[in-house]
Amino acid sequence: MPIRLTRRAALVSSVAGAAALPSRGWAQAPANDSAALADQVDAFVKRAMAAFPDQPAVSVALVRGGQPVLTRGYGVRAIGGAAVDEHTLFAIASNTKAVTCAALAILIDEGKVKWDEPVRTYLPGFSLSKPELNDMVTVRDLVSHRIGFGLGAGDLLFWPNSDRTRAEIMAAIPHVPIEDSFRTTYHYCNLMFVAAGEVVAAASGMPWEQFVQTRILDRLGMTETLPLMTAADPAKSALPHGRIGPPLRYQGEMQTIGRSIQEVWNWSSAGAAGGFVTNPVDWAKWIAVQLARGRLPDGTRLYSEARANEMWRPNILISSSAGPTAELPNRAIASTYATGWQVQDYRGERMITHGGGAPGFISGTVLIPGRDAGFSYFTNAEEGFLTRALRSGVTDIIMGKADFDWVADSVRLKTEGDAKSIEAAAEIDAKQAAGAPPSLPLGAYRGTWRDPWYGDIVIEARDVVLWLTFSRTPSLNGPLEPYDGDTLRTRFTDRREEDAFVTFKVENGAPVSATMKAVSPDADFSYDYQDLRLTKV
Repeated sequence: MPIRLTRRAALVSSVAGAAALPSRGWAQAPANDSAALADQVDAFVKRAMAAFPDQPAVSVALVRGGQPVLTRGYGVRAIGGAAVDEHTLFAIASNTKAVTCAALAILIDEGKVKWDEPVRTYLPGFSLSKPELNDMVTVRDLVSHRIGFGLGAGDLLFWPNSDRTRAEIMAAIPHVPIEDSFRTTYHYCNLMFVAAGEVVAAASGMPWEQFVQTRILDRLGMTETLPLMTAADPAKSALPHGRIGPPLRYQGEMQTIGRSIQEVWNWSSAGAAGGFVTNPVDWAKWIAVQLARGRLPDGTRLYSEARANEMWRPNILISSSAGPTAELPNRAIASTYATGWQVQDYRGERMITHGGGAPGFISGTVLIPGRDAGFSYFTNAEEGFLTRALRSGVTDIIMGKADFDWVADSVRLKTEGDAKSIEAAAEIDAKQAAGAPPSLPLGAYRGTWRDPWYGDIVIEARDVVLWLTFSRTPSLNGPLEPYDGDTLRTRFTDRREEDAFVTFKVENGAPVSATMKAVSPDADFSYDYQDLRLTKV
């Protein structure tokens, strides 16, 4: 279990129910009008930022009754830089998934796609590492995280920034391992949303980004939103921030980790899973059409009400519990994944939500249909406990149930998590210091090591050290050093990236295969090193 609130928490937002301590000192009455609601949310965001002073910027969109009541930026684009405003662009990563599902919904209304039709109807070459599933997987399965892939399986095809095309990603899918049973268990999977984007392209005759631009963004008047981050102007963008050690990633001082969004987040090939860049002014329009169940302000429809109902209908159970308690007022009885949205109960009401996480950015969208209200929060750092406070705190304000101090509780959890992370880092270093020497001379581990879905990883001698290079991921390269026995560890030169253990299997005095896993217990799940099965070429 990761020690800190990770990107997975941003995507699987029910984990906001992590252990909390009751605090009843700041209850407030429900807002009776939009101006009062905006004032309460504005004050809460300012209080949350004051409690997390390292956070450079937060941007918020709040919608009620079909109208934006608050669209505001707080803080700065980069440490020591200019202020953000409501037009500053943020990478919103997996909040994009709901847009991809809306694109499918439009095509379903037009009779060009069906949710429960096999994917092979639209992509005849689609195949998986379990061939028995090839004709069974439907479009709905692609966007429900229920095919059986492990968490983040295949993400190394495009995370961190890779040079692969969409065609190359699709060609790798048949080799990505499937670890679980079909339609039985939820595992978050970006890879299948790439395939969903290709269904959009095949059915519409245009690339995914062109379809969402012309059929969604243009119709909503979202003139500042970009479907792909590569077009984001750094001068108009919040820049990514994070902690890159020492000793490990997510530890140390907050700093700017990129001079543009695309420097750390280029998912052009995986745009349907997480390509969007937007701001509160534009995203408020998206929230409004969601709450209106596809109806536009002029009375026309982006998609039908039937499609809206389907996108909010649960498809797979994420988690369940006995429900809320005094100590966990936000704990869901059932958290589910629908079609590009997570659906759960929250304090007795239905919540529709999704998160997004990219290097240097965490964001979220929350819809509360029973209140005809919704909001988003965009941030340009990786402070998961801050976004936890924003998500639950603003929801409580909208519901008039602000009887729990989410800011104070999130600060407490962050302090505890930081201490445990530092302790874990010390244990990793201590184990290396006491580790046994490799069973072979270091030169024996050299060579080209191949994984069926990722491709080649090269280990070579460079000066007096071993050097490991991921062939399709430019930032994953650096020294490889002894750790414990036939387990070596990387020291990637780009400290924004997560180091990995490489464990070799030795037979007859020679290494013949290897597996990998992330060094840090806090590593983002998209570093799916554990899915690699390397053999020497």
